[in-house]
Amino acid sequence: MEPRLARYVPEAQRRRALLGRIHHEARLAGLAPALVLAVIQVESAFQAEAVSSAGAVGLMQIMPFWVRELGLPADDLKDPHRNLRYGCTILAHYLAVERGDLTRALARYNGSLGKTWYPERVMRALANRWSLQDASRATARR
Repeated sequence: MEPRLARYVPEAQRRRALLGRIHHEARLAGLAPALVLAVIQVESAFQAEAVSSAGAVGLMQIMPFWVRELGLPADDLKDPHRNLRYGCTILAHYLAVERGDLTRALARYNGSLGKTWYPERVMRALANRWSLQDASRATARR
């Protein structure tokens, strides 16, 4: 995965550290790392400081209300480690709520339940840059 990420994260040491953390957080949440990489590509293009017009923050574009739901007031959503923990936890939660239906879980994650444009973007990123087989195995375990 490292060569594929170089386009977004040019510095090799930072890239390796980020990949290690993504792998760790994805596995803790029972997700395929490739799926998490695809979500991050679509959400922030791997920009840890990204803030959307809706107020979503960081790599996985977490809405600040999640801090009240899952964390501590001091949690910094721009911290890539904290952001990955939140994002993977939230996505795993939505996969459980949707009984493994990845399209519906991704739409919930984006706040666009009932629409398919966002899941289609993530699945395209997964197919074009990351490993589709890896994501299929993760969702099959649920």
